[in-house]
Amino acid sequence: MTQATYKAAIFRDAGRVDVVDLPYPACGDDDVIVRNLMTGVCGSDIAAYKYGGDANMIWRDHEFGHESISEVVELGKNVKDLQLGDHVFPNQGKALRDMRRMATVGGFSEFIRIPQCEVGYSVLKIDTDIPLKAAVLFEPFVIGTRGARSLNPGPDKTAIVFGAGIIGISAAIMLQWYGCPKVMVVDISEFRLENARKFGLLTCNSATEDLKSRAIAEFGAQTTFLGERCGANLYLDAVGLAPAIDAFAEIAGREAALAIVGVHHAPVPLDLVKVCYSNWHISGCGSIAIEDAMADILAMMRSGRYDLASLVTHAYPVDQIADALVMGANAKEAQKVCITF
Repeated sequence: MTQATYKAAIFRDAGRVDVVDLPYPACGDDDVIVRNLMTGVCGSDIAAYKYGGDANMIWRDHEFGHESISEVVELGKNVKDLQLGDHVFPNQGKALRDMRRMATVGGFSEFIRIPQCEVGYSVLKIDTDIPLKAAVLFEPFVIGTRGARSLNPGPDKTAIVFGAGIIGISAAIMLQWYGCPKVMVVDISEFRLENARKFGLLTCNSATEDLKSRAIAEFGAQTTFLGERCGANLYLDAVGLAPAIDAFAEIAGREAALAIVGVHHAPVPLDLVKVCYSNWHISGCGSIAIEDAMADILAMMRSGRYDLASLVTHAYPVDQIADALVMGANAKEAQKVCITF
């Protein structure tokens, strides 16, 4: 007999999240019920808790959370290619068949009903033998993979990533995975930079080191119209703040490529004369679909090359979701914060 209710985190407004009991969902013939095992706290969840959710499609009075790894616990009779006990990623707006529900899937609730469930669309299957604390990073790695692949990485290219949060770390790992022999991560959080070093990534603390000197020491120098510049080929902004763009403009050499993955909420000045003379290639965050990034991410996770589970530094029960949202913003102590069930 199924339970009568389940716990659900409801976003109310900035600084307000309630955990309530909701009626357990009925599973129709074309539906699936999944039990969330672990859900990552996204930067958008943190921003919503600080400032309000509309900018990130985290709507008032909705269940929210969208970085879940879940277990199939009920199957409608018409659903194909799934078994009880399978692990899945509820596929954001496609899971609930409403693209405005990208961030309000219900990952911070105990259960989700997936209507008209289709494998490869509504849910993506995740290997059950991938450790849960690694698998829960699937969605952040989608973002990092998009940015990394948009730069066309390979063994003949080196890279610098601005930002050692989970997106920056995931992008840096994927740049390594795609063959870049040297990848440096730049940040001001020594805690997060130490985590980056555990993955064989070079680091620079731009609060205590001169970034240009450090970059030239690691990647060599090139002489350009703008003077001496760093020899790294690829750059990725996972910060979304002006200092990342300023740093790129200060150190990047001719033909450098920059992917802007961090979301800039304020205009950032950039000298277009430098863009012109240096022939920089500046693009957005990449456009590959989650489904298309999946094969590379799961191959990386299956490889055992990376101790990804170590990136989950904090796990809270859903009753403590407000504490989790606060900790998620703490760059001095937290890398990835999750809700666990």
